[in-house]
Order: sequence, then C-alpha cells, then structure tokens
Amino acid sequence: MNASRRVIVGISGASGAIYGVRMVEALHALGYESHVVISDAGKRTLAEETDDGLLRIREVATKIYPTGDIGASIASGSFRALGMVIAPCSIRSAAEVATGTTSTLLARAADVTLKERRRLIMMVRETPLHTGHLRTLTTLSEIGAIIAPPVPAFYIRPTSLDDIIDHSVGRVLDLLDIDNTLAHRWRDQP
Repeated sequence: MNASRRVIVGISGASGAIYGVRMVEALHALGYESHVVISDAGKRTLAEETDDGLLRIREVATKIYPTGDIGASIASGSFRALGMVIAPCSIRSAAEVATGTTSTLLARAADVTLKERRRLIMMVRETPLHTGHLRTLTTLSEIGAIIAPPVPAFYIRPTSLDDIIDHSVGRVLDLLDIDNTLAHRWRDQP
C-alpha cells in the first residue's frame, strides 16, 4: 500500500487505552493501514479498561508488532508512513522518546518517526503534570512531536463517552490530514 495511507499506532500503558482501539478502528474504516505496537503496560491497561480491546485491534489492524522486536520494519526509517500516533501516551513513553531512549519498539518507532521528520502525535494522558513532565513535553515539542492530550470538547454536546472519544480521535486524524467525520466542526462564523 501507498505510504501516504499507512500510520503507525503505539499504545502505551497510560489510562485511556480505548483511544488506541478507536484510532486503529477509525484508520481501518477510512481505508488506512495501521501498524500497531503495544507496550507491555499497554496490554495490561487494555485488559483492565476494556472487555475486548485487544481483540478489536487484532480484527482490524494491518499488523501488530511485538514490543521487544527492535528489528521490526517500523523501527527503520526506510519504513515509509504518514506518521505515528501514540494513543494513549504515558509520561514514561514520552520521556523515553524525549531522551532518545529506544529500549522498546514503541519508543524506537517514535524516535525514527521524528528523525525522518514525519508527524509524531502523542495523546498524553496524565494529570496533574509536575515541572519534570512539562519539561519532557516541551522537549518533545521542540524536537518536532505534536502533543495532543485527549481533552473533551463540550461544544459538541456529547451524549455518550463514545462521542467524546471519537471527537478526540477525529482531531488527531485531522493532524495527520486524514479526512474524517469523527471530529465535529465548529460552526462557521459570519
């Protein structure tokens, strides 16, 4: 498939595993490949927070890579992709990427995404943030990552948790220039 229809999705151990599930499902529904890597903590969070999240990912992901497989194709700059999304992104994963520590495939794929000047979007899920966290996020922004916490938009008048999740996923798809109907648009002003 064309690299412009391919996205790497990382799922770390932060709360909010459903964002990763919905990202993979949305990419599939829109005709995009999803190349997925789930950290060990991410697998645990999927099990804790969803009844069938890992199964749902397995059903629609193009490929799932073992987190310890540093030699996987997504660990190489020659693996062309539109970009990478880490959804959700733990502070630990953010710190690994910010410092160039690439001991897992998730961190390595993110590092490669940055070095190849492709979009790396990190749905950071932590609150409150102390100064060390903020410095890490600042470093990430300075080296080219897009920090996009999944913050609910109440102007969409959500009636369910799915509405809130889908809107956040849609906004991240927007950052990849992927047309979608998940993100509700603010009305045009005269």
